[in-house]
Amino acid sequence: MNITFEELRAIKHKLPTGSISRIATELNLSEQTVRNYFGANKFGEGEIADKHIQPGPHGGIVHLEDTSILEAARRILAEFEKSELQKEES
Repeated sequence: MNITFEELRAIKHKLPTGSISRIATELNLSEQTVRNYFGANKFGEGEIADKHIQPGPHGGIVHLEDTSILEAARRILAEFEKSELQKEES
């Protein structure tokens, strides 16, 4: 799957507090591996994410071999947005 680096970082920044830990726990990964997936570069502390960044506009194109972290993040965002909407309606 291809996504711009800018889009990937935007998803990470929208995640509610504790989401990195939750994703790591759900997928049996280290928190640093999840952070690396979203653009951090501390590979001594976490695994290298299965991604390749091709230079270009919007931070370049990121080719993700494994989308499980991204899918978990999108699921958490959907849950968060739904709960925020319910709060507004109350």
